[in-house]
Amino acid sequence: MSAARESGDRAQQLREKARHMAEAAERTSDPEQRQRLQEKARKLQEQCEQQSDTSAGNRPPQR
Repeated sequence: MSAARESGDRAQQLREKARHMAEAAERTSDPEQRQRLQEKARKLQEQCEQQSDTSAGNRPPQR
């Protein structure tokens, strides 16, 4: 399997996990738990975007 394919698979897994976290946040009645799940979903989505950018060759500029 190529590195690009593995990166794409990883990004897909992160997207799926983020979606599940967001759905769980919507279902919970505990505001604190909802906030924690939403934050986890947001972080996973950010990781997914970074993974997608890296695999597409869109690396952020070096500082």
